[in-house]
Amino acid sequence: MKKVKLPLLYSVALVVVAFVSPGTMAANLADAYAHAVQNDPVLGGAKAQFQARQQLIPQARAGLLPSITTGGTSSWNDREFPDHIPNTVSGVGTLKVPGEEFNEHGWQASVQQPVVNLTNWFTYRSARSSVDAAEASLEAVDQNLIVRVIQAYLNVLRAQDLLEATIAEEAAVKRQLEQVQQRFDVGLVAITDVLEAQAAYDNAVVRRVQAAGDHDIFFETLATLTGEPYESVDRLSITLPIVDPEPSNEEEWVTTALATNLAIIAAKAQLRAAERTVAARRSGHLPTITAGINHNHLATGGRSFLSGKTDQTTYQVGISLPIYQGGFTHSLTKEAVALAEQARQELQNQRLTVTRDTRNLFRSVATDVVRVSARLKAIASITSALEATQTGYEVGTRNIVDVLQAQQRLYSSQFDYADSRYNYVLDLMFLKQTTGTLIPEDLQELNQFMDPTDSVHRVTSLSQRSLDLGSQ
Repeated sequence: MKKVKLPLLYSVALVVVAFVSPGTMAANLADAYAHAVQNDPVLGGAKAQFQARQQLIPQARAGLLPSITTGGTSSWNDREFPDHIPNTVSGVGTLKVPGEEFNEHGWQASVQQPVVNLTNWFTYRSARSSVDAAEASLEAVDQNLIVRVIQAYLNVLRAQDLLEATIAEEAAVKRQLEQVQQRFDVGLVAITDVLEAQAAYDNAVVRRVQAAGDHDIFFETLATLTGEPYESVDRLSITLPIVDPEPSNEEEWVTTALATNLAIIAAKAQLRAAERTVAARRSGHLPTITAGINHNHLATGGRSFLSGKTDQTTYQVGISLPIYQGGFTHSLTKEAVALAEQARQELQNQRLTVTRDTRNLFRSVATDVVRVSARLKAIASITSALEATQTGYEVGTRNIVDVLQAQQRLYSSQFDYADSRYNYVLDLMFLKQTTGTLIPEDLQELNQFMDPTDSVHRVTSLSQRSLDLGSQ
């Protein structure tokens, strides 16, 4: 496609809009994604949440592993006896027993190992499934970041195209106003033509000012996502191929989506976790068996019939069978069953939603391909129509309103063409995201079509003021 030649005022305005600080380098799509991976708080929070969820596994595994406890005591004793106690040896008279001060200390250690505990076993398996679901959710956040970066980046380019269209329209309408004013001054047209042209010019100025404001807003949105205040970004090359999705079979996309969509994968894992929780709750009615070893050591400095030190080791096997707990276990089981059914319904909802979205996005991409081609042809048709309308105005068969409307349609069609290309890219990325196949390499491939020789520069307050003064 050949680029439309712009009026001189339009070219000058673009130079003013391109005012940026010296030395500023334009960023491309890959740069924006790399910065977003480092700085996006949504992704950072998701990573932290996943790290927290990962701890469910060691916490649940602890119920299957041995527990070891140890402790000790140390005490000082001051023992006193009565002044005289009966002489139990000779049976005659009394004896005087001196008091004593001594230290007594000891320690104990215990090892307990669950032998049979199905509740803890199913809880552990449920925790593993919950972590699987969390991992799929984190991958979904990763994929969503790719889409968010592309969308924010293309919104900047979209805002630039709209700004250029409004600047070009303003320049064209201003030139038309000047010509109409000259024709009115020599009595060739009525004052109504001047008023119509003036109103059209005022509206064009409003649209240009609004577009410039939106331009800065979208730059700021991109900066919020990436953490970098870009002053310029590369534009999307006209060489970007606009082709139908591959494979071209809608059912193949749906089949892939049902197998690899991350929301479905996460929902499946959540269902497994819920079913294993049900098994854990039902196991609360079953017996548990525990084996253990206990050792106690006591050393005393006082007089003792068993000498100063004693050690005792105990080996034990215990079985516990819950008979009745007030209905608590039964209630927990009913709760788990209901939550498992909820997880099952959520999985079904995800499948239906993904199927619908995949079909809609596949058709949207196919429609975008046709729309881009049609809008490109529309530019040529509308350009010819504008030329004919201007000629008709010169000979008196068309009025100024017809000319102004034809001009507006031309610039609107130019923006619509650019807008349809951005929609094609986004719909294609959304389609891949829905099927779970979107990867950073897709963004890198798109980045190859960013043109470093054609950059979009942020509209600063100084450049906006220059534009406003130039329009007066």
